[in-house]
Amino acid sequence: MPIKYQFAPNLQKQAVQISKKLFPHIKIQDMRCFRSLGSKSRGTIARCHALGKIMQLALCRNAVYVLEFISERFDKLPDDEKTKVIIHELMHIPKTFGGGFKHHDFVTEKNVNKMYDKYIEMKEKDGNNL
Repeated sequence: MPIKYQFAPNLQKQAVQISKKLFPHIKIQDMRCFRSLGSKSRGTIARCHALGKIMQLALCRNAVYVLEFISERFDKLPDDEKTKVIIHELMHIPKTFGGGFKHHDFVTEKNVNKMYDKYIEMKEKDGNNL
């Protein structure tokens, strides 16, 4: 069975909220969130995809980033872990928003946890408690 993809409006909304607070460089109009069903990958919860430079040039298009959440694994997580996964994937998007990626030497569990704590603190200051 091939992988099926479905736009995920609830994850899109959450990723936009997180981006506005933590990652203002992300061009939210050029970032989309999808759920996938049927992935054969082992242990992968989510992925970040980008339209690379050569494809941007060929299509006369700026960069686009797609966050894919593998439904079979992601949907089983508690809400705080889901938020951390979204933050993790957003952290892969560089400040240039040019089609490249920040790698796992930067996107570490320690850095994700720091950003998660910062996000929760900002939400609480804004009165948007969990």
